[in-house]
Amino acid sequence: MSLRLSAVILPVDRWHEGGRGKWQRAEELGFHAAYTYDHLSWRSFRDGPWFGALPTLTAAATATRRLRLGTLVTSPNFRHPVTLAKELISLDDISGGRVTLGIGAGGNGFDATALGQEAWTPKERADRLGEFLPLLDELLTEPAVTRRGTYYSADEARNLPGCVQRPRLPFAVAATGPRGLDLAARYGQAWVTTGDPKLFEEGTPEESVAAIRGQVERLGKACAGIGRDAAGLEKILLTGFTPDRGRPLESLGAFVDFAGRHQELGFTEIVLHWPIPDSDFAADETVFEEIATEAAAQLG
Repeated sequence: MSLRLSAVILPVDRWHEGGRGKWQRAEELGFHAAYTYDHLSWRSFRDGPWFGALPTLTAAATATRRLRLGTLVTSPNFRHPVTLAKELISLDDISGGRVTLGIGAGGNGFDATALGQEAWTPKERADRLGEFLPLLDELLTEPAVTRRGTYYSADEARNLPGCVQRPRLPFAVAATGPRGLDLAARYGQAWVTTGDPKLFEEGTPEESVAAIRGQVERLGKACAGIGRDAAGLEKILLTGFTPDRGRPLESLGAFVDFAGRHQELGFTEIVLHWPIPDSDFAADETVFEEIATEAAAQLG
C-alpha cells in the first residue's frame, strides 16, 4: 500500500499574518491532510499565541479545496460529545466532507486542569474515553440521541442533517493501551501512535521500531477479537516523539529511510510537523518542502 504524507500545522499564527498561507501551502505541496492539535495551549507554546482548533480548521476549510483536515488529537479533557458532534457536523459540511477526527484519552497537561478540575487518573481518562467515543459515534450517525452515562449524557440531542461523509466522518483513534486499542478496533477508521514515550529520552531508533511493531501487533489482536481485519484500518504515525526526534527532517534521504522502516510495519500515513523556528519543531523549511514533494515517489 502506498504511503501518504501529511502535516501538522500548530495554531500559533494569526490567520491574516501567515496562518492562512500555511494551510494553502500544505495543499500546494500535495500533502494528503493537514491536522492541528486540539489543545487550549501546549507545553513550550503555553506563553505564546495559540488559537482554537475547530475555528482554525473551519477557516482552513474555506481556504482550501482538496486537503483533508483534522484534529490530532481531540480528547475529553475539555470537550463534551454533544457539543463536539454539532461542531464536527458543521465543519464537515463547510469542508465538503474533508474532516477526520483524531481522538484519544488525553493526558496530564494544561488542558487537564484548565477548567478548574483535578487532573484525572489514567484509569479515569480511559473510562471517560470509553463513554465519550461510543456516544460521539451515535451522535454523528443518528438524528436524535438520548443516553445516560456516568460521565457523559445526551437528552434528545439532534444532529440533522448529519455528516456529509456517511455514515459519519472518520475517527482516527490514538491509543497504545489495551482499552484504547479495543476502541480503535471498534470505532476507528484509523489508528494513531506517536511511538513509545518511555523511549523518547534515552531509547534508540531500533528500540522504537520494535516497540511500535509491538503496538501494531496488539492492534491486530484487538481487531481479531471482534472479527475485524486490521488491514482495513489505516495506521498513522505522528512524528517528532520517537528517539529520532528531528533527524528524519534533516534530509530527504534521512526521511525516506525513517519512513521506509515504518512503512514496513504497516503504516499508511506519516505526519510531519510544519517547521516552527526556535521551537521543538525547528527544521529547514526547504528540506521540509523537498520531503513533501519527493519522498512519496521514492517510497512507492
